[in-house]
Amino acid sequence: MTYKRGDRIALVHTTDSHTDFTEGDEGAVKRYDANLAQLYVAWDNGSTLSMLLGDGDEVRPA
Repeated sequence: MTYKRGDRIALVHTTDSHTDFTEGDEGAVKRYDANLAQLYVAWDNGSTLSMLLGDGDEVRPA
């Protein structure tokens, strides 16, 4: 899937065990690096946690 700056996404799952994120948390795409399968997100809760889509993190359109 291709992500564009400003696309709204919601968290489905993250492999980061050190975060308080829960399924359904939403944010806006800042940048997508297809080579790294890394999605940079400005989350509505103020976090900038990136999603590592190639390592098991999952998002869906919000």
